[in-house]
Amino acid sequence: MEPTKGSQSGGTIDKEAANKLIEDLNKAVTDLYEFEENYFTNHPISDAPKKTDHVQEKLNETLSRLKSEFDQLKDFPECEVRAQCYYLLGRALNIHPAFNPEAEEALSKAIKLDPSLVNAWNELGECFWKKNDMEEAKNCFNGALKRSHNKVSLRNLSMISRQEAAKSTKECKEKIDIGVQYAKDALSLDPCDGLSWSVLGNAHLSAFFSIQQNPRTLKQAMSAYYQAEKDPVAQNKSDLHYNKGVALKYEEEYKEALESFERAKNLEPSWELPGLKQEQLLKYLTNTQILVNQHGRLKAKKLASLQNTLDEKSLGPYAGGNFTSASGTSVTLTSIPFSKLKEGVNSEKVILGFVVCSIHDDDSVPFSFCLTDEEKTTIVVTVYNLAQGKGVIIGDTVAIPEPFVTFNDFSFQDKKFQFTSVRIDNPLVMVVNGKKVKKDQLASTQLSVFKVIQ
Repeated sequence: MEPTKGSQSGGTIDKEAANKLIEDLNKAVTDLYEFEENYFTNHPISDAPKKTDHVQEKLNETLSRLKSEFDQLKDFPECEVRAQCYYLLGRALNIHPAFNPEAEEALSKAIKLDPSLVNAWNELGECFWKKNDMEEAKNCFNGALKRSHNKVSLRNLSMISRQEAAKSTKECKEKIDIGVQYAKDALSLDPCDGLSWSVLGNAHLSAFFSIQQNPRTLKQAMSAYYQAEKDPVAQNKSDLHYNKGVALKYEEEYKEALESFERAKNLEPSWELPGLKQEQLLKYLTNTQILVNQHGRLKAKKLASLQNTLDEKSLGPYAGGNFTSASGTSVTLTSIPFSKLKEGVNSEKVILGFVVCSIHDDDSVPFSFCLTDEEKTTIVVTVYNLAQGKGVIIGDTVAIPEPFVTFNDFSFQDKKFQFTSVRIDNPLVMVVNGKKVKKDQLASTQLSVFKVIQ
């Protein structure tokens, strides 16, 4: 076989040798990414602050190897070989979260030399994304997808579709639905891919924030996150645990939410957001516990006065009347004190109390307040899908049919929490001061109160 001449100082290199070099370089870059992805498989969580430096050391070793071999291949006459060389260089440089202009330059050259290089299209798309050039990023992922139906492009397009601005509620829903479908398509190619499961969870979580605060949507997000955690690569991604913590917070699984934020914080100590959200949730829970224990800090005389406002009229249409339950059947409600509540749905029951305080939360959803009954038992009520400024105030009477109850009893760090809460997903079932809540008090499209990390 006639040797093909290259430009390296050692003389000539044939096609077989060039392919062998590309194979070796590909392994070196793959090893680099496996080192980063499996860092906590081989290092204790206490090494998290050292991870960036360790990855940089590994990157420096890889780049030294790449640049050493690059001289033998950069002027190789066959475009495909040179394209692979530039792609591997760009991919290595692209390992860090921050934009790297050298990576963009190398990957752009790879695509010009070989437009069929799907992996290079995807890597270049991520470069543009880091650069906040979403349109070019989208073009790259679509360019890759035209050449090969692959999970990486589909995952990224799922994220981008949810980030694009929408002019209406309908358009917002359409973009999120497209994002969900892209993630499902990615999973159809690899049902065990934890990163795709994580993206699907984020798509459902975006729907919860942007379309409707539906508990079913939260459960879909949680189901996807649990699947993602089965993947050893995905389970060590701090953004997975952060977003899972967000979903758990809104599921009102507070201890698990705090633990997820803690995990995210430990995996990436330099990322401030998980610690901030954990601190905010602890502050909310601590404040809630104090307000429950002290009946909203109302004085005894005020409490006694408000107790006298509770009468049959305060139940409004629920005073001996019928109620259509979630199952669609018509039932007669029986009024019970808070002390008789059971965990879960209290079928065919109605509770009545007076508002003693609202509970401040750094997030605007849900609207939370403390409710006290005639026995002076105080509980927490959380209301979703309620329009801003349409909440109840101190002294209002509130009746809640078939309340969904959670008995919170847990400790985290040095704090103990023990209180009963009632969750309301549809404000229209509430009776305030003897009257049903009206439709104009419902929220329209919800804005994200938590940032979903893509």
